[in-house]
Amino acid sequence: MAHEERTEERDDQSISTLSWFLTGAMIGVTAAILFAPKSGKETRRYLADKAQAGRDAVENASTDIVDASRDMFERGRKLVEDAADLFERGRKLVKG
Repeated sequence: MAHEERTEERDDQSISTLSWFLTGAMIGVTAAILFAPKSGKETRRYLADKAQAGRDAVENASTDIVDASRDMFERGRKLVEDAADLFERGRKLVKG
């Protein structure tokens, strides 16, 4: 059970780290665009490319989050099943 808690903590830490990384990346991209000496056309193209890269990153992160959520749900379901099994065993022991 302690192992599962550590795994959940690592999953939560990974998601948090990814969120902060993406936030930092967006701030960096914004600063770079504001100070870049490019023409309007080049800047628009650069923005379009970065926006697509951002969409791809968010899509990948969303997939990872969905997968992690499914995994946590399955672990929770297993814990509930184990608890129900233990309850049933205890009930049978009390009955004799």
